[in-house]
Order: sequence, then C-alpha cells, then structure tokens
Amino acid sequence: MKTSRLEAFSDGVIAILITIMVLELRPPHDVTLESLRPLIPVLIGYLLSFVFLGIYWVNHHHLIHASQHVNGRVLWANIHLLFWLSLIPFATAWMGETHFSKWPVVLYGVLLLFAAVSYYLLVRALLTLHGPESLLADALGADFKGKISIVFYLVSLALAFIHPWIGFIGYVLVAIMWLIPDRRIERKIN
Repeated sequence: MKTSRLEAFSDGVIAILITIMVLELRPPHDVTLESLRPLIPVLIGYLLSFVFLGIYWVNHHHLIHASQHVNGRVLWANIHLLFWLSLIPFATAWMGETHFSKWPVVLYGVLLLFAAVSYYLLVRALLTLHGPESLLADALGADFKGKISIVFYLVSLALAFIHPWIGFIGYVLVAIMWLIPDRRIERKIN
C-alpha cells in the first residue's frame, strides 16, 4: 500500500489538533494590555504544544517520505501515535487554565512520553517492513534523538512531581533538542 493516504490523513489530523488548540484561546473582555496577563500561562502552553505538534508533523513527513510503502501494522502504529497527539489540546488547555499545576503538567508529560513511545513504535514498524538495508534504516541510523527523548520525558515527568515548572522546563528542553534541524533523512533522500 502506498504512503500517500497515511501521510494525508496524518497531516489532516495534526492540522485539526492545532486548530482545536487555537480555538481554546479566549480573548479577554477588557481592552487593556493588562487584561492579557492572566492569559500568559495559556499562551505559553499553546506555544509549546504548537511547537511539539509541528515537530511531529515535520518528522512524520520525513519518515513517511523515506518509506516506500506501508502495511496494516504501520497504519495501526500511526493511529496509535495520532491518538496520543489528539489528547495534547486537552492537556494544554488544562495546564494553561490551572497555571501549570502539578497534575496537569504531569498529564502533559505522560502524553508527551506516550507520543514519543508511539512514534518510536511507528519507526520500528516501518523499519521492520523495509528491512535493515533500506534507505529508511540507513537514514535513521541508531535514532539517538528518538531514544534519548524518551529518557528526557521520563526524567522530566519525575521532576514534575517535585515541582511542575521543573518538569515543564524538561519538556521544553526536548522541544529545543528537536528544533535543531535533524537532516539525516533529507541527506539520504536528496
């Protein structure tokens, strides 16, 4: 089966998730700049979640672009990833509304962890399908960033129980790590 339907469906889901998040942003009724102050936590949560969804979209695009075909296992692994990503708007809204209280930040971290694990499972499903000598396997290499991200999420999640902002900063560090362009797949394809 070709990859185009999987990629189009995933693109659509991620676009909807970003739309849902922006629709959760409610403008203040007052016309002063001071009225925006209570919205700062909501905007911070939105910004980070937007970045994370963007990171997943970019890397998913590269991953699927380097793939020749998909099978049922890959389709279900992709649905598994989209499920965890689909919960990000809920956790983002809860986190922002509660000004980064412990349980919303912990839930946010759990969702980020499960999304990272499900992305890793999607990568494994594609590698199994394409084989160890494939362009995809060559491009991904040891996938250090993918593996270390899961470790960072686990540590950040544990730290969120100590203080939510410490855990949140850990999540931000993972996002920064992924914002640094990862050109492994682009180099191999081009």
